Amino acid sequence: MSDIISEKAINWLNTLNKDKPFCLILGHKATHRSWHPDPQDFGKNDHKKFPLPENFYDNYDKREAAKIQEMQISKDLLLDYDLKIFKSEEERNKEHNFYRMDIDDKQKYREYYAKVKKDYDNHQFKNRKELTEWKYQRYMIDYLNTAESMDRNIGKVLDYLDDKNLSDNTIVIYMSDQGFYMGEHGWFDKRFMYEESFRTPMIMRYPQKINKSREVNDLLMTVDIAPTMLEIAGVEVPQEIQGESFKSIIEGGKGKRDILYYHYYEDGIHNVSPHFGVSDGRYKLIRFYNKVNAWELYDLSLDPREMKNLYNDPKHSSLQKRMMKKLKLEIQKQEDSEAMLIFEAS
Repeated sequence: MSDIISEKAINWLNTLNKDKPFCLILGHKATHRSWHPDPQDFGKNDHKKFPLPENFYDNYDKREAAKIQEMQISKDLLLDYDLKIFKSEEERNKEHNFYRMDIDDKQKYREYYAKVKKDYDNHQFKNRKELTEWKYQRYMIDYLNTAESMDRNIGKVLDYLDDKNLSDNTIVIYMSDQGFYMGEHGWFDKRFMYEESFRTPMIMRYPQKINKSREVNDLLMTVDIAPTMLEIAGVEVPQEIQGESFKSIIEGGKGKRDILYYHYYEDGIHNVSPHFGVSDGRYKLIRFYNKVNAWELYDLSLDPREMKNLYNDPKHSSLQKRMMKKLKLEIQKQEDSEAMLIFEAS
């Protein structure tokens, strides 16, 4: 998939008049569940041993939405669909990602995952804990083997810009649509407003303004990209755009944003309760609804793993009130009518 996406992108770039502005949004999907490594990357990360995250065996104390989710490595990461360990060849061939493969790729997959199945079969798992930790290792290996092709193809596109002498005058933003759980809280997948999936990786290359590497800790949101690009291009930013330009950050100054807003609407996938909330970088307030009706409050400085829900703790009543005001203001600013109905009914 990564090869095809990148090939299409480069073919499109080849059709352009390079003296005129262009915009390319290139969306990779390789590491999206269900992920499948490029056969040339089989084994690249198999030798690694991944330490369990500190909160791998989280008991979800005072976090009701976290208790009911269905994204635990122990019980929801599937041996066949996720780890490609099938009971029989017939069962494998029914899985849609396999019956669409050509003969050569099918054989490569058979051979590689036959070794994984043999390792699984040879393990004498004494208990569920041993099996869970084995699944975690395979999850990490398989996921990172899949990411190899994505990284390689991103490199191809960057190399193209270099080869065509476009690098110095091209802004490149590399980011994800969300973070992903690598065993934190015992999970895979995303969705929750907890830091591992709430925070989004982002790297920017802009040689005209960024001449040496630096780390930026200002608060940004995905909606901030559009007004930033418009401002850099010298185009008026429409009033209806909700984001804030971060051109000032690029130029070495401070950003305008002091709050992050989040709303997860879906109701059903992985049994994650819909929720909305705000974070100011240190404190975070979340309101869950529908499946679970609950509030959660965190101090990320003292509790970066989000294990201690402070909501309704008398010692933090003033903080709670302050964050409630911030949440209401942000709901109004974003014109989020669904969130406002739930907030006012709380």
